[in-house]
Amino acid sequence: MENGNGVKLMENGLSLKLQNGTHWGFRGNKDLDTPPEITIRGVLGMLKDTIDPADTRSTIPLGHGDPSCFPFFRTTEVAEKAIADALQSANFNGYAPTAGLPSARRAVAEHLSADLPYKLSVDDVYITIGCTQAIEVALSALARPGANILLPRPGFPIYEARAAYSHLEIRFFDLIPEKGWEVDLDAVEALADENTVAMVIINPGNPCGNVFSYEHLEQVAATARKHGFLVISDEVYDHLTFGSKPFVPMGVFGSIVPVLTLGSISKRWMVPGWRLGWLATNDPNGILKKTKIVDCIKGYLNISADPTTFNQAALPQILTKTKEDFFQKIINMLRHTSDICDQRLKEIDCITCPHEAEGSMFVMVKLNLELLKDIRDDMDFCFKLAKEESVIVLPGVVVGLKNWLRITFAIDPCSLEDALGRIKYFCQRHSKQK
Repeated sequence: MENGNGVKLMENGLSLKLQNGTHWGFRGNKDLDTPPEITIRGVLGMLKDTIDPADTRSTIPLGHGDPSCFPFFRTTEVAEKAIADALQSANFNGYAPTAGLPSARRAVAEHLSADLPYKLSVDDVYITIGCTQAIEVALSALARPGANILLPRPGFPIYEARAAYSHLEIRFFDLIPEKGWEVDLDAVEALADENTVAMVIINPGNPCGNVFSYEHLEQVAATARKHGFLVISDEVYDHLTFGSKPFVPMGVFGSIVPVLTLGSISKRWMVPGWRLGWLATNDPNGILKKTKIVDCIKGYLNISADPTTFNQAALPQILTKTKEDFFQKIINMLRHTSDICDQRLKEIDCITCPHEAEGSMFVMVKLNLELLKDIRDDMDFCFKLAKEESVIVLPGVVVGLKNWLRITFAIDPCSLEDALGRIKYFCQRHSKQK
């Protein structure tokens, strides 16, 4: 059904009764045919509440995107000192400009320009409260009556929630697991029309752990140019790659199609709680200014909250002074834990990994329910797993793929080995007799 602006509305209000007796209301997603359109945080919180308090084993979180609680993933002293210096200076206790401190914007412009064939200026960058606010700003700036946006499936559900809130019609294109989770460009071609304002890509990928090649991103840019819409490139996991493909920013193709690059220090510096991100316009041809999208971005920032000023003041030092060995240590650990994940998952008959992770902190795996008894779907699997084994994994339905799982491997290796062993025993207990 549609509202007066031509926005398609989802039907079937449902209520889910969970294993612990909690009821959760949500709108049914017809594309998934079952629940739920609820947040990652909401589901992980409910899974945590399901843990049996009598279980003396530690709870192991394989559903989160926050490795900062593990000592190995502690941020660099450079970043901690930068924050402390900015705070103790007493020079940054007041309001910052709505677009961000000029010094922070300039630092991000120089940081991103290092990977681009052209230079960004301070006016191309806006400082945001993490990447989440960058998503909010981008989608709000593009919203207009009757407009639609193309989102990846599987993907990060905040895009769907923010698009719906901004009255943007949502159209999903698939990522193809057999092709390393590449974008189904034929689907993009079929979905796009004169009211399509943008498509979203996440590179390196959340939830799939994929990394797009230069050639594939160039094809994405050509497709967007052909249909006259821009690309929103979520690069919050930029440079966190450990496979055969290096990270290539979508902004490389800014001369082909305008790109809104979203990023933050959250993941690469292991500080998601600092909530410090940015939105950058990669647009050497000036199309975003001509179409007033830049004005919309500025206007939205004028009525929204800002990141703390001392955090912004620390950003130049964080971006320029962090040593390469810190990043290499993190990448080496992610490569190691990803390899552990790949090997241990091969020991579990009912779980299949179609493509090993090459970046970010996640891998998507498929459940074979025909090999399991008394497991209805991925949501049921995860709640029973939490209750019986104190291991938390994210149901794939939350990110757009029913009967899949998103597993996080950004934890310490011993805990990861333990968790995957518990999952193996869980699956053996629930397996059908041969």
